[in-house]
Amino acid sequence: MRGNSFGKMISITSFGESHGPGIGVVVDGVPPGLDFSLDSLAAELKRRAPGQVAGTTARKEADLPEVLSGVFEGKTLGTPIAVLIRNTNQRSGDYEKLKSDYRPGHADETTMKKYGVRDHRGGGRSSGRETIARVIGGYFASLVIPSIEVKGFMMKMGPFETEEIPKDLKEDFSPYYFPIKGKDKEIRDYLLNLKKEGESRGGKVTIVARGVPAGLGEPAFDKLKADLAKSLLSIGAVVSFSFGLGEKMADLEGSVISQDRASFGGIEGGISNGEDITLHVTFKPTSTVGDKAKEGRHDPCIIPRAIPVVEAMVKLVLADHFLRQSAYEF
Repeated sequence: MRGNSFGKMISITSFGESHGPGIGVVVDGVPPGLDFSLDSLAAELKRRAPGQVAGTTARKEADLPEVLSGVFEGKTLGTPIAVLIRNTNQRSGDYEKLKSDYRPGHADETTMKKYGVRDHRGGGRSSGRETIARVIGGYFASLVIPSIEVKGFMMKMGPFETEEIPKDLKEDFSPYYFPIKGKDKEIRDYLLNLKKEGESRGGKVTIVARGVPAGLGEPAFDKLKADLAKSLLSIGAVVSFSFGLGEKMADLEGSVISQDRASFGGIEGGISNGEDITLHVTFKPTSTVGDKAKEGRHDPCIIPRAIPVVEAMVKLVLADHFLRQSAYEF
């Protein structure tokens, strides 16, 4: 199986299955001498970890990182960084029915058709648990671009919807990342009811990157928008990507957008222009519904736990292009 690595100047290689001994990643290309904090890495992983937020999966995992290489005395060495997260709360019996009962929209049937064999427990390699590797990679990417802020928001999920992006990216909107204060209890109750009914929902996420320098992006096939699209569409539940005004561009005249650079979401000609980069992704509803959802441990909506993942993938792309641009300035 190929396709488990991402990035050029800074890259991640992800390994492991949802119900195997563990999930891990090798992060290569991180410059030497950067300050490393195990507590900060663990805090990022906790944001994504199961069992942290009411209304999401009941699986409990501490997701404690074991750094096997690449760090010494609180500094990166410049060598490959290997990090392992051990799985400790598998309940593989919950997935026996999925041996031959394929879920529409999931990789169950397509994996079997492609390889002739698969690990059906928790989705195996196609499980959302694989995103642990991405969050770890995003943490190390953030060490490369400390002056860039990346923040994701849940803009739509069921009856909860807004188009207002907070101006202060440092404000804490967890655990559901909905940018309207005072809605947490309503969102929690809505998600708990979905779980009770064996139902699921999709939604939309907006990611803002602030402090991105102008000049990131490589014509023609490695445009910044192209790499951002690939990074976010590689997340299992993501089904669409846009930036700036996105699909709204189809309803506008050129004379309108030519007077508003914000329409382009911080990217022009595939290269960052120094303004805020605004990205949008759509998540499909979780594939496991009905009795299978009630019997297993599944997220009725993946968005609350996916926010750290989308942030991490954006950080990886920006760090990768920052290092590429630095090579021109050497």
